[in-house]
Amino acid sequence: MKAVWKGATVAESDDTVVVEGNHYFPLSSVRKDLLRPSSKQTSCAWKGQASYYSLEVDGQVNEDAAWFYREPKPEAAQISGRVAFWKGVKVTD
Repeated sequence: MKAVWKGATVAESDDTVVVEGNHYFPLSSVRKDLLRPSSKQTSCAWKGQASYYSLEVDGQVNEDAAWFYREPKPEAAQISGRVAFWKGVKVTD
C-alpha cells in the first residue's frame, strides 16, 4: 500500500492494518521528513486518544492529515506504532 499527497509518497508498506476502512501504516514506513507536529487530539471510545501530524510537501501544509494512537486501548492494540491518513491523502495498492 502507498499513501500519496501532492505527488509525494508519504508512506509505503505491504504491512498495513485496516481498521474502520483506514489503512494504518507502520511508523517506520512513513517519511518523517514530511510530518509536522500538531496539537490536535481526539478521542475514540474503543481505540483511545488520537494524536495528529500535519503533512508538508513543497511548502504546502495539510493540517492534521495523519493520526495515530500513542497508547491505544487493548481492543485496538493492532494499531499501536501505526499511522493512518485522510484529508486528501490517497491510499492505493
